[in-house]
Amino acid sequence: MYYSSVKFNGLGYHASLPALALELDSSSRIMLANFNDTVTQFILKIKLSFGQHSFNSMHQSQLFNRTRLKLAAWYAGVMGLILSGCGIAIYLHLAQVHWTAIDDEIETLAGTLHDSLEPILDKPGELSDRVEQVLPGLCRSQTACKTPPPSSHIHVLGVSTQDLYYIQFLNLSLQRIGTVNTPPQATPQVQTQPWRTIVDNQGQRYHQVSLQLKTSTGQSWGYLQVGRTLESYDDHLQSLKIFFLLGTPIAILVIGAASWGLAGIAMRPVYDSYQQIQQFTADAAHELRTPLAAIQATVEATLETTPLSLSEAQGTLQTIERQNARLSQLVQDLLMLSRMDLKVFPIKRQVVCLNDVVQDLVEELAAFALSAHITLKLQLTVHQPVNIIGDEEQLYRLVTNLITNAIQYTPSEGTVTVRLSVEDQTALIQVQDTGVGIAAEDQPRVFDRFYRVSSDRSRHTGGAGLGLAIAQAIVDAHHGKIQVQSQLGKGSQFTVQLPLKNSRS
Repeated sequence: MYYSSVKFNGLGYHASLPALALELDSSSRIMLANFNDTVTQFILKIKLSFGQHSFNSMHQSQLFNRTRLKLAAWYAGVMGLILSGCGIAIYLHLAQVHWTAIDDEIETLAGTLHDSLEPILDKPGELSDRVEQVLPGLCRSQTACKTPPPSSHIHVLGVSTQDLYYIQFLNLSLQRIGTVNTPPQATPQVQTQPWRTIVDNQGQRYHQVSLQLKTSTGQSWGYLQVGRTLESYDDHLQSLKIFFLLGTPIAILVIGAASWGLAGIAMRPVYDSYQQIQQFTADAAHELRTPLAAIQATVEATLETTPLSLSEAQGTLQTIERQNARLSQLVQDLLMLSRMDLKVFPIKRQVVCLNDVVQDLVEELAAFALSAHITLKLQLTVHQPVNIIGDEEQLYRLVTNLITNAIQYTPSEGTVTVRLSVEDQTALIQVQDTGVGIAAEDQPRVFDRFYRVSSDRSRHTGGAGLGLAIAQAIVDAHHGKIQVQSQLGKGSQFTVQLPLKNSRS
């Protein structure tokens, strides 16, 4: 019997296999050749998957940044439209409110003057002295007007607004016969509508109302026009325009910056999930590649070696069978984890006695521990049955994974101790070993899928890094908790907390 080294498809996998001496029949070789082609194609797909993963890893931040930018831009744009609409609505509302207030002031003043003047008007188109007594600041047309004292007409026009208003009297021919303050330089008019907005030669706007006056005997006397400048009104609106024109872009910029931050916060879970999916895909491909590579190496060595004996052919098939079993177990574990994540994995709800579970498993795994020169001990601190509601099969698998993991990572002459106790209506299962321990930076990730503290050690023990992930999934399905305490070089302790039967509502 001799050994040959095989390297295939650039994977860098070397295998030393016994050269076989007896020739298989042609149908067996054709079957192995077809199987070899299938495995080769599968491995090539895995290599392409790794390449695509690297490409995605290189560009994933750009992808999420672009998406984040789009979200922030859309949010800022929508908020900008809303703010702009609200700004326009507020501007129009304030303009209307201010305009209505001006109308009310002019109408109140004009009505007061109208009611005060009509009883003292004698002849149409003539202003009597009694009118001047009511309006000391009255300036008759074609008459040199005196500058009235500052407080001469404050009782009529008001203290703070007297310079804003003006009054003018028109006869029936629409000729100006008297004024108070300076009216706009515009041709007097009386329209069918009493209200009128005037723009003078300097572009100054005025708003006025025209009322018909009658004498004390009921004859038509002429017209009274009361108005005011709109300078303060226009200045107020101009200030509002400037405020909205400058404030809206600044608000949009602030909203955009806030949107960028909020989009980052909102997308963080999505980004983390995306990273986990990519890592899971890469790890799964990596785990699948190893047994497939071993199978292909075995098949290629078998095809290149002639003749083959029956016993050696059986050895080759046994190697393929072992790797196939490893693949099947890996796929089953992944399927179970996926179903548990989707909450579609059937969990039987029945009474389970944890005393029986830990005692049975310590007895079953004693031979495995003995073969590794490890002492496996059981400590029961309770003498009555510890019952919980759960799936007995999954609980067996939970404890099996913990004990097996402890044995695999404990060196020869070490000790693995399994404890069962009760504390505060909670069942505690503790698996403690005197193994290699886990570094503090690795402890938060020991329950991640495919995560292994020591890859070389895991390869030696054949682990795929799913045992603790499955254990955590089972504990979560039973509404429990699992924790790890470890010191590097001194060992680890895994503690499972499960609610007792009586504590479940």
